[in-house]
Amino acid sequence: MGLLILIVVGALLGWLATIILRIEDGRSILSNALAGVAGSLIVGLIAGNGAIVGSVSGIALLWAVLGSVIAIGLFNLVRQYAYR
Repeated sequence: MGLLILIVVGALLGWLATIILRIEDGRSILSNALAGVAGSLIVGLIAGNGAIVGSVSGIALLWAVLGSVIAIGLFNLVRQYAYR
C-alpha cells in the first residue's frame, strides 16, 4: 500500500508542477509526473528504511513529497538548459 501511495503522491505533484509552471506540452506533463514519481519513490524508500511494501509513516511521506518536488525542479532546470 505504501508503494501505491508514493506513486500517487509523486504523480500528483508532477501534474501540479505542470499547472504551476504553465507547461502546455503533453509530453512535459508526463515527464514531470514521472520525475515526481521517481523522486517520491527514491526518497520514500530511504526515509522509510527500505520498507516500502508495507505502510508509509507520516515522516517518510513528507520526505517523499520533498524529494518529489526537488526531482521535478531539477528535471525542469535541466530541460531549460537543454533547450538553450
